[in-house]
Amino acid sequence: MTFTKLDIMPAYKMVSRTIEQHILEGRLRPGDRLPSEPDLAAQFGINRATVREGIRQLEQEGYLQRAAGRRLFVSLPGYNDLAPRASRALALQKVSFRELWDVAILLEPSAARGAAQRASDSDIAALEDNVVATEIAVDANQPYIKLDIDFHALVARISGNRVLELSREAVGLLFFPAMEALVPHLPQAGRRNVIGHRKILEAIRRHDADEAELWMRKQMIDFRRGYELAGLDMDAPVAWTEHARSGEAPAQ
Repeated sequence: MTFTKLDIMPAYKMVSRTIEQHILEGRLRPGDRLPSEPDLAAQFGINRATVREGIRQLEQEGYLQRAAGRRLFVSLPGYNDLAPRASRALALQKVSFRELWDVAILLEPSAARGAAQRASDSDIAALEDNVVATEIAVDANQPYIKLDIDFHALVARISGNRVLELSREAVGLLFFPAMEALVPHLPQAGRRNVIGHRKILEAIRRHDADEAELWMRKQMIDFRRGYELAGLDMDAPVAWTEHARSGEAPAQ
């Protein structure tokens, strides 16, 4: 009889996992102060360096933050913490543009419908600012990809559905490199993008959910058509780029 090799988790991962579990179970709540590193080391029965590494992992994931005096407090991970990790995981799985689009064609129109139903005056003003900035960038032949990504993220936030917002954000970040590949091949893409966003904005302004959903669907279909016209392989893996992580716009 043979036995399989034991998969022993490193001690620092045990530290981060234990603290994370306490947060998920509500035994540690946002705003609660964590014991000092020496206290944690004594409680876990390990050295401070191991505790520090476990804490660093939780800080990177958004579960812990340092306040004045360097004391650690429990926090809730935001979309900026969660979505890039999910996007990286998708990139590691080498998902294709086709797979992303198959999901986006469901999520984006749904987000537009929700936004039209719930948008406040300040939400509409934020969308207007984005569309105007995109128009200026396109007319000046300046980078606009980040503005496009921001528009879709803003529509999802306005929808009020946090599950939808986080789900499409992970997918949306991977559209950044997809657009980087597309834009150089289709100079008309920027102007068509502005027209689509303006139609979606006006439907949201009128709280016309059907129209907002329709125009968002049209824009996603137009995006796919552009990918095909550019001769790009829809089944090739979409690469993770630093632009997607940082939100910085590349040169176009």
